[in-house]
Amino acid sequence: MGALRELAVSFVVPGPAGVAVRDRLRVSQTDVAVLAEAGAFLGSLAASDLAQRSRQGLAHDATSWAVRKRALTGQSSARWAGSITKATHDQWALARRGQAAHLGWLRKQIASIEARLARPLGAKGNKREGQVRGYASRGEWHAKSRRLQTLKDRLALTEADWNAGRVRVVRGGKRLANTRHHLTAAGLTEQQWQERWHASRMFLAADGESGKRFGNETIRVTDTGRLSIKLPAALAHLANAPHGRYVLDATATFRHRGQEWRDRITANRAVAYRIHHDTARGRWYVTAAWQRATVPAVPLEEALAQGVVGVDMNDDHLAAWRLDVHGNPVGEPQRFLYDLTGSAEHRDAQIRHALSRLLHYTRRCGAVAIAIEDLDFTDGKSREQHGRNKRFRRLLSRFPTAKLKARLVSMAAEQDIAIVAVDPAYTSRWGAQHWQQPMTTSTRKPSRHDAASIAIGRRALGHPIRRRTTPPPHDQSDRVGHRTVQAGPGSRGREGTRPHPPGPRTRCVSPMVERMRGTSLPSTVRGSATEQKTWQQDSLPLSV
Repeated sequence: MGALRELAVSFVVPGPAGVAVRDRLRVSQTDVAVLAEAGAFLGSLAASDLAQRSRQGLAHDATSWAVRKRALTGQSSARWAGSITKATHDQWALARRGQAAHLGWLRKQIASIEARLARPLGAKGNKREGQVRGYASRGEWHAKSRRLQTLKDRLALTEADWNAGRVRVVRGGKRLANTRHHLTAAGLTEQQWQERWHASRMFLAADGESGKRFGNETIRVTDTGRLSIKLPAALAHLANAPHGRYVLDATATFRHRGQEWRDRITANRAVAYRIHHDTARGRWYVTAAWQRATVPAVPLEEALAQGVVGVDMNDDHLAAWRLDVHGNPVGEPQRFLYDLTGSAEHRDAQIRHALSRLLHYTRRCGAVAIAIEDLDFTDGKSREQHGRNKRFRRLLSRFPTAKLKARLVSMAAEQDIAIVAVDPAYTSRWGAQHWQQPMTTSTRKPSRHDAASIAIGRRALGHPIRRRTTPPPHDQSDRVGHRTVQAGPGSRGREGTRPHPPGPRTRCVSPMVERMRGTSLPSTVRGSATEQKTWQQDSLPLSV
């Protein structure tokens, strides 16, 4: 039997490093005209700057950055030029990281297919020996061999781009660009697509500056909600305020985190703003963002001092159960449902609602920590990983692991609740094995996911998942007190059930006796070996 893999140590997830809030702008027709013209003009400058940066590739340095910024300053302003060049740099770096991730994915896919092609047809896999399964049929083997050549060609092209410093970037989004060729399937007219395309390519974003008035000189929002922007030099004729500024008729209030935002701008601390147009709703929005001071993570012992709420994440609900400091389940299991079908906005709202109910439950039960699995499905969605199981691959693809964890961490920070990440290995299996049946009563039917939440909570608390055995009655040889058969932390099979010693005491028959039962003499024959054999109780095992 192969050894269990080493479990990672549980840790407290650090809180969010930044904050972003959004508010709707009820703009007038004049505001719409000015914002659209300014956004289109600055967007054209951002597109040309991105093209120039992409052509430079790996030869880019601080000097070339300064040259680009000076060229943009003459057409707009120094602050707009700084915002555009910084956004260009971030976009190129993001594309570069995506290219590196794609290279790693291609290499893993090629290695996986080559390993399976080397195995005989229909061969079964063996994880303990490190052997993968073979393909089921000759047709599948042939199709995979062709796919292998396609992946190798893609790998060669991607490696050439990586070495040359070329990236593939689309301002406005690659998905929206491809939608132009499938307007009927997307349910859009050509005019609607053009509106979305122009809105996505506009540039109305400015980084904040500490020490400047209200934290931002380019896009300024006062403590009363008055919003104004610094127009580029080419659009100075549209200004309705001194120094080439345009003051919007709309105001921004930021009801969510409004006091925190107001404290920053009154102290002239940096706040970044972005104005964008949602063509589907016909609305304009402004987003404010700022960085938070790094707060040291709460020590694990302090976070778990009042117990923990173990949470098992699933594709349609969160299964939660509160545990005390000793690892005992308290109360009843909780399930927070959500629906991941429909649009992205609907899925996002469902996740927020489920997490809000989870946090409220945690506060009500008195705990200050939530334990979750440190899941990562980035490498588990491929066809080579799960074969033809399209349903399971689709489930993993739609499961918002990263978004759910990010939202939970940011929302929990506002409630002063710590998030403890634990190793996900064997939690579902061992939870169902050791906790599902014992927690079942006539009025409570816990599921496998409820049992897994107990296993997650116990692992966060540092307890083994296996339950302690029940103390024996007074009339047995070892008398009262807990049995000393708890396995040590390094014992193999420590999460398994305790084997029963053979004999009439446990009504368990030795395997040797079971094999000899068919050839042994009947126990009713006097003088037989089975009658004359003395029985001796085996000693109680001290470990498993």
